[in-house]
Amino acid sequence: MYDNLFLGLVHHPVYNKNKEIVTTSLTNLDIHDIARTCKTYGIKNYFLINPEQSQKDIFNRLKDFWRTGPGKQYNINRFDAFKLIEFVPDIEAAKQWIRDRYSKDPILITTSARLVSGSVSYQEMRKIINRSFPKLILFGTGYGMSEELVNSSNFHVFRIEGTGPYNHLSVRSAIAITLDRLIGDYE
Repeated sequence: MYDNLFLGLVHHPVYNKNKEIVTTSLTNLDIHDIARTCKTYGIKNYFLINPEQSQKDIFNRLKDFWRTGPGKQYNINRFDAFKLIEFVPDIEAAKQWIRDRYSKDPILITTSARLVSGSVSYQEMRKIINRSFPKLILFGTGYGMSEELVNSSNFHVFRIEGTGPYNHLSVRSAIAITLDRLIGDYE
């Protein structure tokens, strides 16, 4: 397990298709699938970052189902993965959660489907991931994190590129590919 590597799924500030800053909604698939991917790759905690109380209420109902309700009996693997999730209203709260436990600010690593000047290769980011300080990797929902957020990060990982011009993976797929490239057990 990477006891100093954290993942955040950002629901605000993100863009919609008109490049307006919005808050996106939680999806059940993102919650479960990303938690399972994080558990598989040894991520310490997975933050759902959303400022809306109504979204927190939805999350708490799902959490109750999978942590204490019939879901725990139905699928123990989801129960185990669900324990990694923390719901926080913003990125600063995620950073504070990490700071409270490690007495250090985490470095912020952003990702995007967009080309971002100064992006770091996966090979270089693997070296950074293996350093001892806490790291928070952020993934955006909707049409990606705001430019202001991306520009405020310490590092930005080069985007995932397929074989053609189409580049709009689900965030679940992007997280799985990125974690495999950064911490997968291969050379």
